[in-house]
Amino acid sequence: MEWQIYLDKFIASGSKNLIRYFLFAGIPYILFYVLFQSKTFRMKIQQKVPKAKDIRREVLYSISSVAVFSIISMGFFALVKGGYSTIYGDISEYGTLYFALSIPLLIILHDAYFYWTHRAMHWKPIFKYVHLVHHKSTDPTPWAAFAFHPLEAIVQGAFFPIVALLVPVHPIAILTWVLYQFTLNVLGHLGYEILPKGFTKSKLTFWHNTGTHHNMHHKYFSCNYGLYFNIWDRLMGTNHAKYDETFEEVCERRAKGVEAPSPQAT
Repeated sequence: MEWQIYLDKFIASGSKNLIRYFLFAGIPYILFYVLFQSKTFRMKIQQKVPKAKDIRREVLYSISSVAVFSIISMGFFALVKGGYSTIYGDISEYGTLYFALSIPLLIILHDAYFYWTHRAMHWKPIFKYVHLVHHKSTDPTPWAAFAFHPLEAIVQGAFFPIVALLVPVHPIAILTWVLYQFTLNVLGHLGYEILPKGFTKSKLTFWHNTGTHHNMHHKYFSCNYGLYFNIWDRLMGTNHAKYDETFEEVCERRAKGVEAPSPQAT
């Protein structure tokens, strides 16, 4: 039956996204917040321990977002089935060079999409209806990676169907982008800085974002809107004035080492 096909697609998409979410968010959480917290706390950007109620909220909203993404996947599946998608299965159809370039193209397009939709969601008349849920995590953990209001989840999930209707993409290119997206999303919400001192000032790496960059966005709200790259924020003047300074302070603290406070004290 037709509806069974779409139900199976919903279940398959949801299952894969849930597994990715719990792996990509769960493993860093266990490592940094449970097993080695006392040893890694010096790397914590904001020197406090998350509350259990905040983590529960992040997980529940992330599961809600996965459901929204799965519904979008069903709609996209219908478009693919109807022959409207530009997804192709044979790399030779467009050549190896195009295949290789399509991966950074996806990442660059998504970075631009994220920056501008993110800034739009900070527009005061709609902020509390769309984006406030995500900003309840003022000191996020990896579990906040998908902690969106359903309306924001629709915005976030709409990128790929839009692009896949316009730009030819191979499934391997899609998977590579998805893994990169998951990794950088969790890094931005990790709450810890793992990148080396000088990263934000080096000519080789200054263009890429850090965990500190997005953590400051959650703390201050009106700055640091970018996802993967620190290009749009630089071009539009939306980097926090003390971004580089804060990054260096965290790196210096990391080098000296501090003890983790008692969770009961927060």
